Amino acid sequence: MLTFEGLDENFKFIVLEVENQARSTRRFLDEPTRKQHAKITNRDDYIDNLKTIIENKCYSRIHLDKSLDTNQINRIRAIQVMCVNLEKIADYFVNIVKQMRYLDDQSFIKKYDYDDMFDTILDRLGSILDAFRNENMSKALYICKAEPLLDAAYKVHFDRIMNEIGLGRDAQSLITALFIFRYFERVGDALLNIGEAIIFSMLGERIKIEQFEALQQTLSKSGFSDSFADIDFRAIWGTRSGCRIGKVEKRDGEELSPEERKQGSIYKEGSLEKIRKERESINRWRRTFPGLVAEIYGFHEDNGKGAMLVEFLNGCTLDELILSGDDEYVRNALFIFESTVLETWTTTLEKLPVRTNYIGQLMARLDGVLQTHPEFRRMPKHLGDAEVLSSEDLLRRCAELERGLEAPFSVFIHGDFNINNVVYNHEAQQVHYIDLYRSRDFDYIQDASVFLVSNFRMPLFDQQHRERINNVISQFHGFVKGFARQHGDATFQARMAFALARSFYTSTRFELNFGFAKEMYNRSLFLLEKIHQFDDGDWERFALPEDILYY
Repeated sequence: MLTFEGLDENFKFIVLEVENQARSTRRFLDEPTRKQHAKITNRDDYIDNLKTIIENKCYSRIHLDKSLDTNQINRIRAIQVMCVNLEKIADYFVNIVKQMRYLDDQSFIKKYDYDDMFDTILDRLGSILDAFRNENMSKALYICKAEPLLDAAYKVHFDRIMNEIGLGRDAQSLITALFIFRYFERVGDALLNIGEAIIFSMLGERIKIEQFEALQQTLSKSGFSDSFADIDFRAIWGTRSGCRIGKVEKRDGEELSPEERKQGSIYKEGSLEKIRKERESINRWRRTFPGLVAEIYGFHEDNGKGAMLVEFLNGCTLDELILSGDDEYVRNALFIFESTVLETWTTTLEKLPVRTNYIGQLMARLDGVLQTHPEFRRMPKHLGDAEVLSSEDLLRRCAELERGLEAPFSVFIHGDFNINNVVYNHEAQQVHYIDLYRSRDFDYIQDASVFLVSNFRMPLFDQQHRERINNVISQFHGFVKGFARQHGDATFQARMAFALARSFYTSTRFELNFGFAKEMYNRSLFLLEKIHQFDDGDWERFALPEDILYY
């Protein structure tokens, strides 16, 4: 199997996301809710952006990598075609959900059987990765066959609805139902394109399914009697990050001042709710800490979408610096970073207790974890009197325990304090925060745990890089302990255990290296078990096993 670093992972994620949209749409038709509607429509932006990322990587790889052979180029081209059609399928599900508002009664659609159509779609979506990665011709053909099945189902519904329209009742709901089933039929067209793209990746020739079936018939008449899937088709044919972000600059050839050469601007577009929230967060950060975050140059909203033009912040992200920078630069950057964190936490500290919800955050992301790694659903076990809880039961027990724990004060947190959301400008001796959609008043341990785990999960395992990463983790953890002591936070170790369990567990959904994902999953379970076994309620006595932070 040919693989392409980064591109294969992006492709898997878009397949999984579209599968998730299909399941969510099915649930919405069964029981429509505002929450489910928002989840489906908002997730569409992430899928659109992922499609754009994949397309850019495909075109860049083909045009820049001169070492690719024809076989590899064909597979990249197939990925591009498939991701375009996967994005179309996601759009069709959004359109189905949006059509529901035109029904006089949203239960009206249940008069018609749509379960078989969903079963066909989900079955074929679930076959894409295997068919493509293992060059499975039978499964590629199986995916193509979704199109006539969905066409036939649409024809049945079409005939029934047209007859009912003739009776002169429920005209609006009947026409809406017809539109909904039309989108199901269009999903079949997109699945056909995906199946044909997989066939192309194996044959090296674009061939429609009708042409392919003619080829089958020709071989059969020539006397070939074995399974058609057993043929070496190469022998026959001879070959084989949510929101959209972009940098805006003046066109080449225009006169630029030295300052303009250093500074462009960033265009960010996405759902109106997210863009508004980020604008509010940026404005609050700027009021309290001028220069820490980007300046907003412009804001626009229209038809449920928002867009901002913000200052481009010069520098490099901390992860880039830690992995490739000079040791002295790294030490200097970490000093400035910790000084900035200390200032923001101290300045915004409010001495009012705040409830945490780390296990709740984890459980809200559990479906995404299990979609990427279904093996991470632990089943209950018994050995004599000993009991091992299922992963879900363990989380529920820990969630109950967390209700008896609260942070003694709040600070204004970043909210997504990953190491690549901090920009270091060595020339200005300053750090900047980016991606501030989740900023809020909350427990500082949330930011601390996210930063620590974002270091841990960098997928580099050679001794030199790992030593650098562990040094950063050790230094920042020491800084957090010092802040806790300074402010009399006696339960920070317990809350850190909850928060780290959350961050380790949820990080696995972005890691396709199963061994490394399993390492993070096991560390989360270890912390959850330790929390569960700590039943005396005196969280000040809880001791965090610090070795959990180091790989």
